[in-house]
Amino acid sequence: MQEQWQPMIEAAYADRELLTDTKYSDAVRAVIEAVDKGQLRVATPTENGWVVNQWVKQAILLYFGIQPMQTWTMEPFEFYDKMLLKKDYAKLGVRAVPHAVARYGAYIAKNVVLMPSYTNIGAYVDEGTMVDTWATVGSCAQIGKGVHLSGGVGIGGVLEPLQAGPVIIEDGAFIGSRCIVVEGVIVEKEAVLGANVVLTQSTKIIDVSGSEPIEYKGRVPARSVVIPGSYTKKFPAGEYQVSCALIIGQRKASTDLKTSLNDALRDFNISV
Repeated sequence: MQEQWQPMIEAAYADRELLTDTKYSDAVRAVIEAVDKGQLRVATPTENGWVVNQWVKQAILLYFGIQPMQTWTMEPFEFYDKMLLKKDYAKLGVRAVPHAVARYGAYIAKNVVLMPSYTNIGAYVDEGTMVDTWATVGSCAQIGKGVHLSGGVGIGGVLEPLQAGPVIIEDGAFIGSRCIVVEGVIVEKEAVLGANVVLTQSTKIIDVSGSEPIEYKGRVPARSVVIPGSYTKKFPAGEYQVSCALIIGQRKASTDLKTSLNDALRDFNISV
């Protein structure tokens, strides 16, 4: 159906008046339903890396425009919003602990555990992942299989600009407590981020495990073990410390993939 939906979505995005025709508004709803079921994704993994499907993001933005505002009440609480919430967790094979919230249009695969947390529309959370307490999975973020998003992790969302890539956390990664990953940063397979690591597109990610530093931006290489760091930068007013992330080594093959963060860091005599 993609061949049918994509040109309609792109046309409606260029001319919103088309949404008054049910043919176009139905196409928007069909795309969101497919995203909700995991049949379409905002970003798709390929042999040459991740490909962003901009037209799917367009459909999400159009969906906001056609959805009516509604009031929900659950005494003593009241909510007023456009977006429905996911339901039928038992049928999906998802454990959702009160007060886990996931919007309709986010794909949550079987055996995912949602602690009290928030997952926004367009996100993709693959099998066996743990979204821990007060973690946030932003719009369109792509979370792989067997990932652990620890307590208070902030995974940024992105809808605009359309060409911007979403945050991607690949299979088996461990994201430590209170980490922030935004602006389309990619954390590759089985990487470990220690607590409080902050990653943006401008954050220096410096591999200090060898004889010479190697610098990355926007990407954490697979199986890297990363901790917060800082480096000295000159400003007109003087020299100050600027945050960075330090790769201190590689996750060892002998380490169980379900290891705790403390175990992974203990291999490098690091405590964070």
